[in-house]
Amino acid sequence: MASMLLTSLRSSPLTSVQAAQFGKASQVSTSLFLHQIYLAEIILCVFALSVFVIRYANLMPHDLARAALQGLLNRTGLPKDAVDYIVYGTVIQEVKTSNVAREAALGAGFSDKTPAHTVTMACISSNQAMTTAVGLIAAGQCDAVVAGGVEFMSDVPIRHSRKMRKTMLSLNKAKTLGARLSLLGSIRLAHLAPELPAVAEFSTAETMGHSADRLAAAFGVSRLEQDEFALRSHMLAKKAQDSGLLSDVISFKVPGKDIVSKDNGIRPSTMEQMAKLKPAFIKPHGTVTAANSSFLTDGASAVLIMSEEKALAMGYKPKAYLRDFVYVSQDPKDQLLLGPTYATPKVLEKSGLTLNDIDVFEFHEAFAGQIMANLKAMESDWFAQTYMGRKTKVGAPPMEKFNTWGGSLSLGHPFAATGCRLVTTVAHRLQKEGGQYGLVAACAAGGQGHAMVIEAYPQ
Repeated sequence: MASMLLTSLRSSPLTSVQAAQFGKASQVSTSLFLHQIYLAEIILCVFALSVFVIRYANLMPHDLARAALQGLLNRTGLPKDAVDYIVYGTVIQEVKTSNVAREAALGAGFSDKTPAHTVTMACISSNQAMTTAVGLIAAGQCDAVVAGGVEFMSDVPIRHSRKMRKTMLSLNKAKTLGARLSLLGSIRLAHLAPELPAVAEFSTAETMGHSADRLAAAFGVSRLEQDEFALRSHMLAKKAQDSGLLSDVISFKVPGKDIVSKDNGIRPSTMEQMAKLKPAFIKPHGTVTAANSSFLTDGASAVLIMSEEKALAMGYKPKAYLRDFVYVSQDPKDQLLLGPTYATPKVLEKSGLTLNDIDVFEFHEAFAGQIMANLKAMESDWFAQTYMGRKTKVGAPPMEKFNTWGGSLSLGHPFAATGCRLVTTVAHRLQKEGGQYGLVAACAAGGQGHAMVIEAYPQ
């Protein structure tokens, strides 16, 4: 049994189309059901900066997801009825389209006979969508699955306060005029205050930015180091964009407005300008700022995953193999963002590889301080022995192989779509640089994490 990931698309401010293919190599003993599962093609709808964005204000999440799906179909020429299943990830759900996978699929013109469901796992939601697709193929349930993710931060759900909601529900059930008037009379001005989506961890009541600031301090990551890494991300992303390397991005036509044709969060600055920004979370002495944090982003992604037999029969050439993947979780209070440190050695051991075997690394950049803290944790024997039960350190990726086309700090981070972008970038970099193995790693809310090993398909 063999499977292949054929195509994927991503969108945020609406960006690009990426192609990548997954498959397991010959180590059947490690992961029998992942043998020869491929990523064939990837599409990314441009990632758009979402802070006070009026450009997308009249859209809904399924609009971006639909654009990514349509871009995938256009890029591959894939018959709509050739897809057996669709899986999408999302984090902040629009209540009208809670199963956004199904609504986007119908809007994109897929057969109404094609099942679709939506998953959520914070910032690794599209990773979960992809590995769910792999599982469906590995189990022999499907031959072709489209997976992806979408996030729409320009119109997040804003609710009435809990007291106001309870009053309104009680009003709906009140049977007499007197009861209704009594309930209306109980409303106070404070009850009218809106309730914004939670930005803090439910279990700890701490925001991710505050946690990133504490993590950076714990590992001795300076403000200067964070700003330097953030500037590196923007400079590399700008270079990649100008060189035409971000070929996975598709343009998006905003109804009645302009066309967004490229990721618009890339903003190379200077160290002097970045140094002027004040701490965003721990004031006045924190080190995490708007400049060294990923920004709110709109975007969507879509990838086509197929069995090898199906893909080759339809004339598709895979982009990469999926070698293996793992999910991890740890203490959400003090190790919220250390998922890559825990997941990287596990996925390497599972796939029978070492850090030196990896040619391309793509880690999700939630915060510059988070990235630098993970790299320092991976280089620490003490951390490995104290918290990971390992005799020696994991070892940090060499920077010449690390996020060399930019990352979430510069390209943007539409929560549920980022995983597909990471995989897409690895697949393209392996092709461009002639490498064999790539590794994706990401942290996620709740103290969770993910890592995946990808192998280039022979060209």
